[in-house]
Amino acid sequence: MMSLPFFGFCVALGFAATGRRALAVAAGLVSIGVLLTLFKLHATSALDIVL
Repeated sequence: MMSLPFFGFCVALGFAATGRRALAVAAGLVSIGVLLTLFKLHATSALDIVL
């Protein structure tokens, strides 16, 4: 699951390398959105700690 933002950034770099700036920016923003969503899910999940 955590690999999704990295694949998105890789796609964004590919778009940037081929000169498709708008698609590169869009892919980068989507990747940042996915990264923030995954962080929110991680930061708010309950810990299963039995003491």
